[in-house]
Amino acid sequence: MENFPVIDLSKLNGEERSATMEKIKDACENWGFFELLNHGLSHELLDTVERVNKEHYRRCMEQRFKEMVKSKGLEAAQSEIGDLDWESTFYVKHLPESNISEIPDLQEEYRKVMKEFAKDLEKLAELLLDLLCENLGLEKGYLKKVFYGSKGPNFGTKVGNYPPCPKPDLIKGLRAHTDAGGIILLFQDDKVSGLQLLKDGKWIDVPPMKHSIVINLGDQLEVITNGKYKSVLHRVIAQRDGTRMSIASFYNPGSDAVISPAPALLEKEAQLYPKFVFENYMKHYIGLKFQAKEPKFIAMKAMEESTVNLGPISTV
Repeated sequence: MENFPVIDLSKLNGEERSATMEKIKDACENWGFFELLNHGLSHELLDTVERVNKEHYRRCMEQRFKEMVKSKGLEAAQSEIGDLDWESTFYVKHLPESNISEIPDLQEEYRKVMKEFAKDLEKLAELLLDLLCENLGLEKGYLKKVFYGSKGPNFGTKVGNYPPCPKPDLIKGLRAHTDAGGIILLFQDDKVSGLQLLKDGKWIDVPPMKHSIVINLGDQLEVITNGKYKSVLHRVIAQRDGTRMSIASFYNPGSDAVISPAPALLEKEAQLYPKFVFENYMKHYIGLKFQAKEPKFIAMKAMEESTVNLGPISTV
């Protein structure tokens, strides 16, 4: 199996820019995932983010998770559990409005560090969207404009920990799925592995690397690129030893953003994906996260056609 794509983003500024852009293009077209080094976030900041998140887990969440496991009798499971994930998580909203001040149990240092982290990740996400535009032959800023809607993009972070699991053969850390949104930026544990993606029918490990940011593409970029880029099934395998940290930030379209294949990509090919409002896709996705993405696209297509067929609604 070919090597998982690892890209040094600092090489965009020198003679290797063209080769680096080609690596990003290949990763988007053939993997749906890639790992970034020298991405602009300082190592000091990332080390601090890791420290405060691991401290918060041990202080506030570890015991709750153990109590949940005990209450459900999961340690004694004898058959595969298909409707539960072996993870301890909470969600922080950044855009359009932050909710970090409302989340209980967070220390002031945590709030301050995560605000700085989110600000830097937002810049990186927007840079990546412009790099994707360049590779796709779209005008600069096209993807950011599509994502903006009327109130700006939705941006938030799922803070996750995957504790040691006594039955990793029976319980997934996180079941296989594609991500619904736009572009996902993951800061993961560099010591405890577990993230895998499906490529050519085989599950491939996403390598833990110190100070890297893992990027993957969501369903909306598959639609906008008319299938040129694809969102990819991925999962987390629970481990017997070690707690894996996973800080996944989702830079998604605004709720009222209208998503459809970019017209510039349809000049030489047929339109393969429907047009829809992002919020409608999310409503459909929530209950079907761990099912195939194709029926979700079909449902949006049916919604699009029913809207067209209804025509203008009479007010008389």
